[in-house]
Amino acid sequence: MPAAAKAQPTRPSPRATPKPAKSQAGAIRRERSCSVARTLDIVSDAWAFLIIREAFFGTQTFEAFRAALGIPRATLTDRLRKLTQLAIFRQVAPGSSLRKEYRLTKMGFDLYPSFIALMQFGDRWLAGGKPAPLTLVHVSCGCDSHPIVACSHCGESVAARDAKYRDGPGAGRHPAKAGRNTRRASDGNRFQLGRPSSVSRALEIIGDKWSFMVVREGFFGNRRYDKILTELEIAPNILTDRLNRLVASGVLRRRQYQSSPDRYEYLLTDMGRDLYGPFITMLQWGDRWLSKGKPPLLLTHLSCGHDFHASVNCDRCKQPIVAADMRYRLTYDPKAFGALGPRSVDS
Repeated sequence: MPAAAKAQPTRPSPRATPKPAKSQAGAIRRERSCSVARTLDIVSDAWAFLIIREAFFGTQTFEAFRAALGIPRATLTDRLRKLTQLAIFRQVAPGSSLRKEYRLTKMGFDLYPSFIALMQFGDRWLAGGKPAPLTLVHVSCGCDSHPIVACSHCGESVAARDAKYRDGPGAGRHPAKAGRNTRRASDGNRFQLGRPSSVSRALEIIGDKWSFMVVREGFFGNRRYDKILTELEIAPNILTDRLNRLVASGVLRRRQYQSSPDRYEYLLTDMGRDLYGPFITMLQWGDRWLSKGKPPLLLTHLSCGHDFHASVNCDRCKQPIVAADMRYRLTYDPKAFGALGPRSVDS
């Protein structure tokens, strides 16, 4: 993602390719190539996200996923099949057992920093004054950790105003695919199933395609209704709905810039700008796994002057975090949520 003052930035399904989306006038809608959108295509499906999250907590079998989430069998079968086709999971038959386990691949484990970046955002902004559900413990340094999104070159933290961007070799526009998560789920609370989760809270805000794209336009410097409408080729009623929701959630604020008639622009709040870290972390994952070596966007860190990608680092030892090096202390009783609980350490 670009810095807030400037701007530009889907994983196609391995199965049948959906037809390109059409505008109300019947023309094929074209959208900006974007590695963040490709990442969200996977994790913004509530059930797929919850299954991946449970896998990070050590869940591996069909029955364990079903018990932890209360997910219908047919739905779980469908999502596990799709996540296996996408190479997020691989199926393993341990020993002589005929019962297969679903284990995260390297590609799947590499989603962990994106989940942690979203978790930190949710802890800061969406906890409602309650303790964060998890305290992270970085085994490598033995410290409680509050990971930061950092420059891969200098290791310093990166915020929206600390970077600039330019087009990469994958920049451009392509016909939009139907079937992306364009509608807000009527049961948004589904993201909260199984256990309290700051990642779930974050995805409730940006987890549908249009909400994400509207926030992304804010990072590209597009603030005015007509500009966003033209850039996204979005239906006016959908844009109005998403802008109102994002204002209500505190991600955007509305500012009048004209009267007679009244016109407003939509600016990122401090909370909205703090989504930059999760966005560029998802950008890194999408660039690595879904861009075929042609990232749509290249980022430069203004502080050190070097091109960089997002690295999620322990705030204490400054080393990049990986799932295998992290443990947790819980602020909730997992049994109260029907969950087994993650790999935890004593309080």
